[in-house]
Order: sequence, then structure tokens, then C-alpha cells
Amino acid sequence: MQAKIELGDIQETLLIPLYGRARDAAAKRSVLGDSTAIELVDAIDYDFGRFTGPSLPGSVLRASIFDQYVRDFLAEHPDGTVVDLGCGLSTRFDRLDNGTVRWFDLDVPDTMALRRKFFSDAERYTMIAGSIFEEDWYEQVAERGGPVLLLSEAVLLYFPDERVRDVLGRLARRFVGDRIALDTGGAFMMNHQEQNPVFASIPARMQWTCDDPRTLEDLGLTLLESRSFGQPQKAVARTWPWKYRLLLRPAARTPMVSGYRMNLFQA
Repeated sequence: MQAKIELGDIQETLLIPLYGRARDAAAKRSVLGDSTAIELVDAIDYDFGRFTGPSLPGSVLRASIFDQYVRDFLAEHPDGTVVDLGCGLSTRFDRLDNGTVRWFDLDVPDTMALRRKFFSDAERYTMIAGSIFEEDWYEQVAERGGPVLLLSEAVLLYFPDERVRDVLGRLARRFVGDRIALDTGGAFMMNHQEQNPVFASIPARMQWTCDDPRTLEDLGLTLLESRSFGQPQKAVARTWPWKYRLLLRPAARTPMVSGYRMNLFQA
């Protein structure tokens, strides 16, 4: 029997990248090779066919850039801790587990209830039902000590500026010296959401506008890297089909592409 979906409006958006990864896994040349995503799509009672447009491959390319942030972190700190804030139905731990990382996936209760239908805790892997905007999970993810990498992929964009800046400031103060990876969207992207076909079938809309990730440095963060789809890491670019590399390089000069950034900060 397929799992029923009982998710809030913002939480429903987690199904977009899931479907994107499933389609990618079924492609002749897959970027992520996430065959588990295919199994999850087949196991969930939902009309995934309603999702169309560039957000599907875009979610895959974005995931590959975030994956590389994790790989780089683990290459430097193989025993470090990774926390995926707003994990949805991500399979990133399965893709990147190096055998020594301590990994936490955090999401709100309705999402975590769905996730637990398919995933289980393990010795180095823990799921937490909680919110990125709360602090009750801080001590748990810091229990091991050592360096921490916090990820927030396609989550903060859906919340107002004041809430985002507040939580980033609190994370910067609590996780001093650690790294935080997050995506930002500029005004052009935010003002043209209705032209994105993926939003035709869901009520959620992005709210947080950030044209320049460097403006977040006043919260106690230091910007280490900021990438658009036209500027992936070299190791990542080699995994992309030629059509994406060919098309996104000139498109990187357009405000729609250049304004969407995947950023790595140090607190």
C-alpha cells in the first residue's frame, strides 16, 4: 500500500526535489544516481506528474553542489558531524556516508513521520523531529564535539526575512567556527515565481529575498564560497550532462540564474 501524504504547504515542496532525483536516476546519464528516490516515488500516493519545468533538473544540480560541500567537509574532517536542516526525504546520508561521519536529519513532525516510514535511525545516523527555528536540538547535534556542517537546502527561502536573519544569527552564535551551507534567491527570482510551472500545483511561495549573500556577514557569518548553476565546483561540473554545462554557462549572466546562489559560510 502506498503511503498517504499529510504535509503542510511548505513541507509539500519536499516532493519536488524527490521527484527530480527520481527522474534523474532514471536518466541514461544520472548526476546523483539516487535509485532510492525512484523507490520512494513509487511508494508514495501522490500525483508527481503535476511537477514540470526546470525546477526538477535544477533541484538535482543544486543537490550535487551541496553534496560537494559535504564531501569537502568530510575530506577535511572525516569524523565530523553533518546536520541536514529541513531534510525532507533526502537520501544524502546514504550517498555520502564515509563510515565515520555523525549525521543528523532534522525536519518538522509531519515530514519526519513520513520519513520514518522509509528510513530508520542507526549508530551514526539520527532523525530528529524539530524545527530549524527552535534551539532544542542544538545540544544533541553537538554531543560528539568537533567540527559541524549545517545544511539548509531549499528551506529558508520559504520564510520571511526577519525569521531567516534571526535564526542565522542564533546559529552563528551557537556554532562558532563551524560551517553553514544554504541557498539564497535574489529579487528577480522571487518576483517571477509565478512563471515557474512547478508552483502551479502547490500553494507555497518563496518569501526570503537575498540579492547578495555577503550581506549575511553582519550576522556573524563569513562567506567562504558562493556559486550559481553556472559556477559549480569542477568535480561537480564533470558529473553534469553536457547540455547543462553548455546551457548554464551563458545563462549564468542572466538575473534568474545569477541571483540564485548556493553558499558556504563559516560561523
